[in-house]
Amino acid sequence: MLPRGPQPPMVTIVGGKNHGKTTLLVKLAAELHRRGHRVMTIKHGTHTFNIDPATTDTYRHYHEGHAERVAMAASDKFALVARWSEELPPEEIAARYMADADIVLGEGFKGSALPKIEIFRLAVAPDGQPLIRRSPPPAGEYLAVVSDDPRITTEVPVIDLNAPDWLAPLADLVEERVMHRERAR
Repeated sequence: MLPRGPQPPMVTIVGGKNHGKTTLLVKLAAELHRRGHRVMTIKHGTHTFNIDPATTDTYRHYHEGHAERVAMAASDKFALVARWSEELPPEEIAARYMADADIVLGEGFKGSALPKIEIFRLAVAPDGQPLIRRSPPPAGEYLAVVSDDPRITTEVPVIDLNAPDWLAPLADLVEERVMHRERAR
């Protein structure tokens, strides 16, 4: 494994299935990048994955050759697939592989102690409750809830997904509370 570096600032996007976690993460990552930050992401999966099809040489290296690590290198990108016997927490993954990030955005990891932004869409769960309102809520500090449900009240900021400028205050919150940067006024 790579040596551990300093853990970069991190926040994770949580929410129920089909509430828009990926869409929110992508929009937030793009906005933070637009503001000049080096953004990296980690997606939590609940099942295994293959990043290349069974017809590729790298697939064969890993599956037939039982290589512990397989690196794929091209002129424009690099990927590393490594076997592990125990899942690393997102903080450790970020410290080992993303220590030079200005911010690491996670998707999932609701059981971690990372600061959280929850996405809750009324159309997906008209009678449901956001995770923050469940007993007990997921671990870790909540930064905000992003929702189109006007009924949500909580002690953290609720960002109205229907507002045309909803992304800017969310990015401001991440810069101030997670990245500890003051906004240019």
